[in-house]
Amino acid sequence: MAAISLAACTVGPDYQGPPDAAPVAAKAYAFHRAATADATVADPPAQWWAALQDPLLTRLIEVALHNSPTLQQDVARLRNARATLSEQRAGLLPHGGPSALGVRTQIPTGSLSALGSGGGGGTSSTGSGATSFTTNLFDAGFDASWEIDIFGGTRRAIESASANSDAQAAQLADAQVQLAAEVAQGYVNLRDTQHRLTLLRQSADVERQMLDLTRQRRSGGTASDSDVARLETQLQQTAAKLPTLQSQTEQYLDQIAVLDAVEPGQLDADLSAPGALPTPPASVPVGDPAAMLRRRPDIREAERLLAANNAKIGQQVAQYFPSVTLLGTIGFTSTNAGDLFDGNNLTYLGGPSLSWNILNFPQTDARVDQAKATRDASLAQYRNTVLSALQDAETSLSRYGRQRDTVAHLAAADAAAIHAATLSRQRQQAGTASLIDTLDIERQRVQTEQDLAQARAQLTNDYISLQKALGLGWSAPVSDAKVFAQKDRPSNNP
Repeated sequence: MAAISLAACTVGPDYQGPPDAAPVAAKAYAFHRAATADATVADPPAQWWAALQDPLLTRLIEVALHNSPTLQQDVARLRNARATLSEQRAGLLPHGGPSALGVRTQIPTGSLSALGSGGGGGTSSTGSGATSFTTNLFDAGFDASWEIDIFGGTRRAIESASANSDAQAAQLADAQVQLAAEVAQGYVNLRDTQHRLTLLRQSADVERQMLDLTRQRRSGGTASDSDVARLETQLQQTAAKLPTLQSQTEQYLDQIAVLDAVEPGQLDADLSAPGALPTPPASVPVGDPAAMLRRRPDIREAERLLAANNAKIGQQVAQYFPSVTLLGTIGFTSTNAGDLFDGNNLTYLGGPSLSWNILNFPQTDARVDQAKATRDASLAQYRNTVLSALQDAETSLSRYGRQRDTVAHLAAADAAAIHAATLSRQRQQAGTASLIDTLDIERQRVQTEQDLAQARAQLTNDYISLQKALGLGWSAPVSDAKVFAQKDRPSNNP
């Protein structure tokens, strides 16, 4: 009872929560770079990809989130962590169970004179001057032991295992964030490459027409060989870019397929045809820094690992103190199976057992120091994770806002190029401009459109990076079996 009354004692430092690693950001109304991106303080949606309004992209992300082997690995690790927690909790309960024994033995009678009467079915035999006694022994009972957690070592182990389980859940959420962004960026890169491939072919057609006209002019004496050579070089340089873009297109097709847990080439029929590039919404909600710090799974994981390593200090400190175990057994013992359960054969034993490894104190000192060092490293890692997350968010906001300005300038340049090409065609039809001049202006217009298309794709990728920096794209942990149950999986074919 005295031991049980001491069970409320728990050695080691109590976890006081994470340190205030970013006191300014925690109280800030908005991100510093939010104005640059023209972002709002409204709470952002978790499924940010819906704002891109591309149903095919939405299906690709949903399939990846349900079927990805990477996420399945993280789910298995989460199950393992939860099972470890259950194992640690079982350490607070008594252990034991029924037991039964039936043996036949031969013992020298000189060693066990008390059994020399031959009772209980025993027999005696002599030979070569030696006397032995053969007997049966039967035993049936129930054994139990309970190690009382007086100084809280087991409870600290449970505390650590619980925090590790939470950290694994956060790691799963972080993997969801990364995967959704990776699928979206692969899809955007595919649409961008397909569009630029189409424009490059248009540019090659225009340059081929210019080359044919220049060759005709050279035959008529109005163009030189150097003019022809210059246009031939320009055409070949343009044609040399086509295989690279074609290879990139196939690369993105295979990347998206693997992310959706299907073999490369399985999505070619659905994605090979060029499609519209998804564009970000006009207004982007980003919330405030404090909400982002609470939301990002990598910060949550770092905080939970800090809590787990803090609890491990107490787990090691408990090794300085003695352990008390309550032992008990009750059963029946007899040399005759027929009267095993006779009341006279009842046996029982019970009482406390104390052990104290005082000679292991040097090893315990080392383990406590190791635990403290690990806790301190986790503390530094947590602070670094918070600061890196803030940098990631602020940089993403700045990059997204500046890229919007770049797209606006290139859109104006594209509009001017379209206007110039229109005027050139009108002049050519009126006979005041040559066809080759018109084709050259058209080539410049196509090049400007290529630059604009690439800038728009980069803007969408910057939007995706911003959502990832904000820690969006994950859902709260649910039953592991339900998450990846085969019946709940959507088709691999988008």
